[in-house]
Amino acid sequence: MSRRAAQLDLAFAARRKGKRRGRPPGNKGNVVHRRRAGFERRMPVHVTMRMAAHVWNLRSRRSLHVITGALYKAADRLGVRVVQASVQGNHCHLLVEAEHTAALSRAMKGLGVRVAKGLNRLMGRKGRVLGDRYHNHVLRTPTEVRNAVHYIRNNHRHHMEPLGARFTPTWVDPFTSGSAELGLRLPPPRIWLVRQAWPRGGESPGV
Repeated sequence: MSRRAAQLDLAFAARRKGKRRGRPPGNKGNVVHRRRAGFERRMPVHVTMRMAAHVWNLRSRRSLHVITGALYKAADRLGVRVVQASVQGNHCHLLVEAEHTAALSRAMKGLGVRVAKGLNRLMGRKGRVLGDRYHNHVLRTPTEVRNAVHYIRNNHRHHMEPLGARFTPTWVDPFTSGSAELGLRLPPPRIWLVRQAWPRGGESPGV
C-alpha cells in the first residue's frame, strides 16, 4: 500500500470515530420525528404529552396540582383552547382547539415549560421533564372528535382493565376534566365540529 493510501485510510478512520453529527445522544423516544400534519384554520387536535421516566406519578394530588395549575394558565391563550384533559401516571391527554399549526406548536411549548418548572420545583431537581415531543392527531370529522373525547375521558379504564379492574357504568375518573372531584373546569368548545360531537345527555360541554 502506498504512503498516500495509508494516510487516506487513517484520515477516514479518524472521521468515523466519536458521535455522528446530527444525531442527538440518549433516548430516541417514541414519537417518530417526521413532519407534523399541518392545518391553517381552527381545528380540534388530540394531544398527548409524555413525561420522562424519572418524573413522579402524575396521579397524585401534589403532581395534579402542578398539572392543573399549568392548564389553567394555558387553557385559552396563544391561539389554543384546551377543552378536555386527562392525567395518567406518566402522560396527559388533551383535546385542544388550535387556530393553526404554529399556534399549537407555540402553545404546547409554553405549556411544557410551565409543567417542567412546576414538577422540577415539586421534585427538588432540575433538568428535562418531558419524555419526548408531544404527539398530536388532527381531528377532521365528528366521529374522530367523538372517539377522542371518549378515549380521553375513559383512558384510565384502558390502562386498568387488563389488570382486572372493574368499573361501574357511571364511574368517572377523578383525574379527568369530566370529574367534579378534580375540579378542573376548562372553557367550553367553540368549534362547531367539537360542539356537534360532544357527549349528549344534558352534560355541560365545559365540564
